[in-house]
Amino acid sequence: MRKIMNFRKTAILTLLFGLTAFVSRADMRPLITQANAAYQQGDYQKAVELYEQSGGEDGTSAAYYYNLGNAYYKCGLYPKAILNYERALLYDPSDEDARFNLEMAQERISDKIEPLEPFFLTQWVAEVRNLFSSDVWAITAVIAFIIFLVGAVIYVFVGKVSLRKAGFFVGLLALLVSIGANRFAADQKKHFTHRETAIIFAPTLTVKSSPSESGTDLFVLHEGTKVYLLDKVGQWSEIRLEDGNRGWIPTDTFEVI
Repeated sequence: MRKIMNFRKTAILTLLFGLTAFVSRADMRPLITQANAAYQQGDYQKAVELYEQSGGEDGTSAAYYYNLGNAYYKCGLYPKAILNYERALLYDPSDEDARFNLEMAQERISDKIEPLEPFFLTQWVAEVRNLFSSDVWAITAVIAFIIFLVGAVIYVFVGKVSLRKAGFFVGLLALLVSIGANRFAADQKKHFTHRETAIIFAPTLTVKSSPSESGTDLFVLHEGTKVYLLDKVGQWSEIRLEDGNRGWIPTDTFEVI
């Protein structure tokens, strides 16, 4: 009898926890609906608040950051818009809408950094890599590897010469695609997990030559500027701009993308 009672208690507790999780999930969904409605009605400040509260219906996603970026843009908070568009592109580098809106927001900030001209091959590889997310590249790598295995089986076990040649060349091409897709997936994953870029949120910021207030003043940055994080010493971080300039700034003056 005691075992039956314990089983019933366990079942009831499990059901209660499940209902709690379901209710919490259900309570979250209207926030997204309300945020979308507020945005469509032109109440962008309310939309920002609701999006921030929701944190995304399904956690964080490219669509969530894109919508939040749009709401911030409409509020005239361009650094926040830039931050969220950049985060959207981390989740989905192929999102052309987020990329276009990011460029529009960057036109609204003070600093206009001219990036160094990359080597054409490096730029081409980056453009190809950004066609898809890491998940899509990973799936592509697996499918291509399966095709390679099929081609290898045909080459080894089929007697007909024309089929063996086809199996060899198709398998070789599939293997190259698999290796490339796997590399792109790893690169995308690295950019996603190792956040090495940030957006400045200080209205005006003097970049120093060393990690201290006594360092020589190098140049001035303004909010909304994107920087690359290189090193950290105490409360100071070494940064690099897209034009190659480097220096040190306080760590509390930026937010990591």
